[in-house]
Amino acid sequence: MGQKQRGSSDVDNEVKKRRRVGFSVIDDGVEAKDCITIYLVSSKEEFDAPESFVIHPVDLNNYFNDDGKIYGYEGLKITIWVSSISFYSYADIAFLSSSDRGKGITDLKSALQTIFAETLVDSKDEFLQKFMVDNDFVRTNISEGEVLKHKAFKEKICVSNQHTDSSASNVEVVRLVGGNMATGQLYSHLIPLTLLLVDGSSPIDVTDSQWEMYVVCQKTTDQQGEIQYRVIGFSAVYRFYHYPDDSRLRLSQILVLPPYQHKGYGRFLLEVLYDVAIAENVFDFTVEEPLDHFQIVRTCVDTLRLLRFDPIQNVVTKAVSLLKQGKLSKKTHCPRLLPPLSAVEDVRKSLKINKQQFLQCWEVLIYIGLNPVDKYTENFVSIISNHVKYDILGKDFGTSGKQLFDVPSDDQEISFVMFRSEANEASNTVQMDDNLANQEEQLQKLVQEKVNQIKLIAEKVTVLHLRNKGVAVD
Repeated sequence: MGQKQRGSSDVDNEVKKRRRVGFSVIDDGVEAKDCITIYLVSSKEEFDAPESFVIHPVDLNNYFNDDGKIYGYEGLKITIWVSSISFYSYADIAFLSSSDRGKGITDLKSALQTIFAETLVDSKDEFLQKFMVDNDFVRTNISEGEVLKHKAFKEKICVSNQHTDSSASNVEVVRLVGGNMATGQLYSHLIPLTLLLVDGSSPIDVTDSQWEMYVVCQKTTDQQGEIQYRVIGFSAVYRFYHYPDDSRLRLSQILVLPPYQHKGYGRFLLEVLYDVAIAENVFDFTVEEPLDHFQIVRTCVDTLRLLRFDPIQNVVTKAVSLLKQGKLSKKTHCPRLLPPLSAVEDVRKSLKINKQQFLQCWEVLIYIGLNPVDKYTENFVSIISNHVKYDILGKDFGTSGKQLFDVPSDDQEISFVMFRSEANEASNTVQMDDNLANQEEQLQKLVQEKVNQIKLIAEKVTVLHLRNKGVAVD
């Protein structure tokens, strides 16, 4: 980690003037996000290249003091480079002057080591040398892993902000088990990026053999004919005991590196995890507190699988036909229109989709079945309104329930980002206003948000379903 003070006679003179007059300058500090730039580089040549890939962390301020600010520096600029080959990092710290102006001087080295730990090297030369000596870092650490699936990707890969690699990419998913040195070594190098890019993440206990890492690797051949591996992303999955003699898989962390996002790699990894759950016949596959963007992708993947699952097609058709029989608003009782328990159990056993997730996909399946949907929009909204009231207020509309998901982004292509790791898949409680008029307004807003989300997912799923059938879609 390099640190240097940039000299300036004008600054020195100004400081002397302030001291003579005796004014006390209040140190307002600077937010970490405003003075730190992080680059992801894959070669020595990219180190000084202006088009190197810039990483945008979720929240850098969280690592600097209680208020997220850095104190004691004038003209502070921190540049950090992270190797996408071995994930070592180097930080260059530059500033005009440093002094205690009432709030101390932030220990920058300590703060950066909190994030980057053992991967943070002391000098630029050492960092650049890592590209040579650690070129086999990934291949070495995954050599004892189990290759689960191969796939050829033709999508362009952005290796910098201006350049792309348009050649076909041979990608494979490798499973590593916790409790061995190779898994711990690889994970310890990946966790800094996880902390930076996954909201609310924290390290797992990689010494526990119940943890499994699923690493997505790009396999290439270098100029010398040697096979090289580059990490595209990874997931951390915990294998829980399920009474009496079963187990269940819970996805705890997942990350696709920024240059590879929005290209289907995350969806591919999720499909592989489902393949494992089915092949090993676990009880089900769950996710710890998924963030909204990941939940969109997850629901798209699961809905596509459900569209191909014959045992539930009849019950979906029956639900859709009920919605097409007159206006529900004129009926004394609006049904919740949920799938039968037998269908819920069939889906869990065969597809390993748990009940909570299946119910979200169920709403999307109904929406897709209402073609043309505009003709039956009022009935569909009535059903979703019923679900929202039940989820939030309880079956008697008097108990608390689950929080609904926020409205997703307007991006029309299915994409994968990340989610934070928490304790359970259960949602938080929505705080409702005691005033009945305000409560009704809140409920209507939540209903509209959920309908918008269902519509977006249905559009994505329909496009992907047609493409899987070989139908050309713009």
